[in-house]
Amino acid sequence: MAHTGDCFLVPGPVRMNDACLQAMATPVMTARGPEFRQVMAKLNSGLRYAFNLSPSLPEMKSQSWTGEDGYCVVVVSGSGTAAMEMVIANRFRNNDLVLVPTNGKFGERVADICRQFCNVKQLKYDWGRSFDLYELEQQLERGCYEALLICHNETSSGITQDAEAIAEMCERHNVAFILDGITSVGGMPVHPEQWKAEAVVMGAQKCTAGPSGIAAIALNQHCIERIKAIHQQGDANPRYYLDLISALKKGDDDQTPWTPAINLAMGWSAALDHLREETNEARWDRCERMAKGVRDLFTDLGFVLLADDGQRSNSVTAILYPEGVDDAWRTALKDRYETQVIGAQDHLKGKMFRIGSMGETPVEEMIEGCKRMLNCFADFGVDLKDVDVESYFG
Repeated sequence: MAHTGDCFLVPGPVRMNDACLQAMATPVMTARGPEFRQVMAKLNSGLRYAFNLSPSLPEMKSQSWTGEDGYCVVVVSGSGTAAMEMVIANRFRNNDLVLVPTNGKFGERVADICRQFCNVKQLKYDWGRSFDLYELEQQLERGCYEALLICHNETSSGITQDAEAIAEMCERHNVAFILDGITSVGGMPVHPEQWKAEAVVMGAQKCTAGPSGIAAIALNQHCIERIKAIHQQGDANPRYYLDLISALKKGDDDQTPWTPAINLAMGWSAALDHLREETNEARWDRCERMAKGVRDLFTDLGFVLLADDGQRSNSVTAILYPEGVDDAWRTALKDRYETQVIGAQDHLKGKMFRIGSMGETPVEEMIEGCKRMLNCFADFGVDLKDVDVESYFG
């Protein structure tokens, strides 16, 4: 069935479903009563599913936040950046040295956050270029790093890192592995336990199609033990609102240390219900199908994709503009065709656009959006061959 109405194809915040929106319209409740503890228990259980962890019961007083794999989930009333800062501020001391390879804006943000709390060796690759795994191996062989941190899926440049290979390297060299999974968890395979990741972060408004301003962390027992040891030794970084020890103390009681984002938590829980109904695997497959269709369509038409072949993201595709076209095309696409994609950041502004294929976006909406994009490029004088857009998404 063909899609009608606007096409919203940005890589987050994504469109929320009616159940999520209705949940956020629930009348106010106290943060400390049984009603909200039940909300938290249900949210924790949904988060464990999204993080691809062992299951827990969605019932309060059942330790909904933890499971057989030993990972705990912690809800953060803030964006994914707040959750990453929470992990970094608590897990490291100011004299620890960490390794952060980057190939886009959000990996660079991870490095910037680390600089506030510890020492950083940043391996800076061009945006969209794959990490040099041999160089990472050489660095880890030095034996001086406490951890390696990556932005798993880099939406600024449309590339997904080879987390499995990096995880194996970290395990061999006894180095902690930490993932910013803000735009990968819920949209592509992420395996915290298999990768022995100490911590993984996700943001609600991306692949899980929840509201902006709330995030979550999955932590394993080694990470928790290190955080507790650092705090007990008295050389922890300054923190208050983002104190993970305070959050861990409240976990068993289905609570947060400070006033939580009550309505956002209810909305996210409803969105995670929808994810569980669809299943992780079906969502990963749908996002991959849409991203592959976009990649094949635009490359066949002569467009150039920014990211290295073989590591292109399934939640966002970064496409360079043809010569003579800039962001005026995006404005026209929105105004004339009721279709939204997003532009580039920093040094690539005006040179590239990005199509999101995450959350609950149906394939029909992606097909219709691509048709409108091609029509808009024709309006701008770009000569494109006739193609059957639907055939790319079969």
